[in-house]
Amino acid sequence: MTTTTAPHCLTHHPEEAAVRVPLEHYMLGHATDDAAHMRQAFMASAHIESVREGPLTSWSMEEYCLRFKGTPAADEATRRRTIDAIDIGGTAASAKITLVHGAVTFIDYFLLLKTAQGWKIANKAFHAQAS
Repeated sequence: MTTTTAPHCLTHHPEEAAVRVPLEHYMLGHATDDAAHMRQAFMASAHIESVREGPLTSWSMEEYCLRFKGTPAADEATRRRTIDAIDIGGTAASAKITLVHGAVTFIDYFLLLKTAQGWKIANKAFHAQAS
């Protein structure tokens, strides 16, 4: 697995390192296929949404976590994940991550909030396309 987060700061904001923590848990959750990392990354109330091949898909955090079985993908060594953008405004932030998972590339957009437990992903919307 290749997971990169740019060799330099994307924002020069003092909160950037803290905002990256849930994003890195998210990428690690994909790499390990472990829902525990997703639960660390997301707020319990988060929703994951997309429009894939027509209909809207909307998963609760629990529905999303059921998709992770604890067995990394056979092609994990060739997958790539990058944090492409972070924008921070006070206690709210947004981020964009690209995941190249075999024949599919996912473009993920996140809304994050600074909570009493640190930065957490409040919601995710994504687009999937053939690589």
